Amino acid sequence: MNHNVILTCAVTGAGDTTAKSPHVPVTPKQIADDCIAAARAGASVAHIHVRDPETGTISHSVEHFREVMQRVREADVDIVMNITAGGGGDWIPDAADPTRGGPGSDIQTPRQRHEPVGELLPELCTLDCGSLNFGDMVYVNPADWLREHARLVQAAGVKPELECFDLGHVWFARQLQQEGLIDGDPLYQLCLGIPWGAEADTETLLAMRNRLPHDAHWAAFGIGRHQMPMAAQAVLLGGHARVGLEDNLYLEKGVLATNAQLVEKAASLFENLGARVMTPAETRAHLALRDPNTGHVVEKAIETTAGGAA
Repeated sequence: MNHNVILTCAVTGAGDTTAKSPHVPVTPKQIADDCIAAARAGASVAHIHVRDPETGTISHSVEHFREVMQRVREADVDIVMNITAGGGGDWIPDAADPTRGGPGSDIQTPRQRHEPVGELLPELCTLDCGSLNFGDMVYVNPADWLREHARLVQAAGVKPELECFDLGHVWFARQLQQEGLIDGDPLYQLCLGIPWGAEADTETLLAMRNRLPHDAHWAAFGIGRHQMPMAAQAVLLGGHARVGLEDNLYLEKGVLATNAQLVEKAASLFENLGARVMTPAETRAHLALRDPNTGHVVEKAIETTAGGAA
């Protein structure tokens, strides 16, 4: 069991959730406000996407990311910032010509995906480690794109969170490390319950965890009703956890949640298990992240959580 937990709040995502809950933040101010509220509720990390303020759909605007970052940094709270770099991979074959992307497709090059990270230099960014049948679309991320993207993240000095939606993604993330494209102890995020990737159950989580390198830090999340059970299971198996409205809209059956409420519920759950949530400062030290105020990497202060048996 992990007794010192990094708790990430994924505040908005890019999915079609704004019509399902009024609590999903859309504008840069709303997203920043939810990051701040999550910090006050006890979150260690805020994971952010941005949305088009007019439509609520996905946006890749550096200026939207910049506004969120600035508002959070100027607030009277501290939280580690984690910017998505996984947008721009959505492929839906056109019905008339399947060799072309149809409505809803959204493809960016690795350099385009990296632009907000390279300009804003958050402490963390995501690196999605493979392609996937993602519901009714295909998330496109070929190996050579991933290598290019990993080099860009490495050159920026930002720590990548290696998002793995299936067991093969863990394999390829290890390959990136073996090729020297991941610096320091790697950080994995095991993503569970998204059709048609890894299922949200203990057996799948354990199988993925057991293939991690021995020096790995890792966290996991489940979507929908699996969010809290998978958060608890991750902590019991030695990892960290993620909650938030990107992955789940409900506090309990029929009751819509806010991000702060999900953070409070998870923190209370971990406390009842005998664990505690790490502060943002402790998180930076634990993961050897760059301090946003000084620009220097924080020295480790807590022992690395062991990974699996790979």
